[in-house]
Amino acid sequence: MSPEIFLQQWQQQPLPLVAILRGITPEEAEPVAEILLDCGFRFLEVPLNSPTPYDSIRVIRKTVGDRGFVGAGTVLNVQQVEEVAKAGGQLIISPNTDAAVIGHSRYLNLISMPAVATPSEAFCALAAGASGLKLFPAESITPAVTKALRVVLPQRLVCLPVGGIQPDPLQMRAYIQAGSNGFGLGGGLYQPGISLAALRQRALAYQAAWQHCVE
Repeated sequence: MSPEIFLQQWQQQPLPLVAILRGITPEEAEPVAEILLDCGFRFLEVPLNSPTPYDSIRVIRKTVGDRGFVGAGTVLNVQQVEEVAKAGGQLIISPNTDAAVIGHSRYLNLISMPAVATPSEAFCALAAGASGLKLFPAESITPAVTKALRVVLPQRLVCLPVGGIQPDPLQMRAYIQAGSNGFGLGGGLYQPGISLAALRQRALAYQAAWQHCVE
C-alpha cells in the first residue's frame, strides 16, 4: 500500500493507535480483539515471536472483519510476509529496515511499516516502498529527534513512535507536536495473561489520553 493511501486510511481512524499483542495465544485472541475494538482500537498487531502467531492472526482477522486492520510484528523475512498474507494479515511491521521484506509486502499490497531510527534508515525504507515508518525504540527517539526527522521526511507520511509509550497526555502531546501521527503500544497495553478487565481498563486509559491530546 502506498504511503498516500495508507495516510488517508489512517486519518479516517478516530484512535490512531496500534495494539501490539506480544505473547497472545489463539485462545485469547477473540476476546482480546473484541475488547480492543470496543475501546476504539482499529489496528491490531501479533508479533511473530508469539505462540502460534499465524493462528492468532487468523482468529483476530475473522473477529475484526472489516472493522479494522490486523497484521504481524517482528516480521524479518519474505517467507514470513507470505505466511502473514495467507493468514489474512494486512499489516507487516518490522523491528528493522529490510528492503526485501518491504518490497514483498508492497508486491502483495500489504501495509509495510519498518522500524527506523535515523534519516538514512528512513529514506532507505521509503525508497524500498514502505507505507509508513515505525520510530523505534521511542525511548531513544525523543520528541526532539522525532521533530528533526519530520523536518526532512515527506509531510504526508505516517510516523509512529513505538516503545515505552504510556497513557500520559503530556508524553503523547510532545510527540504529536513533533509530528507523530499516532503510536504503537506494547507492554503498557497488553501483556500475556492479563485479565480482560485489566485490558479494558488500560485500553480506555490510552483512549482517554489520546482524546485529551487532540481536544
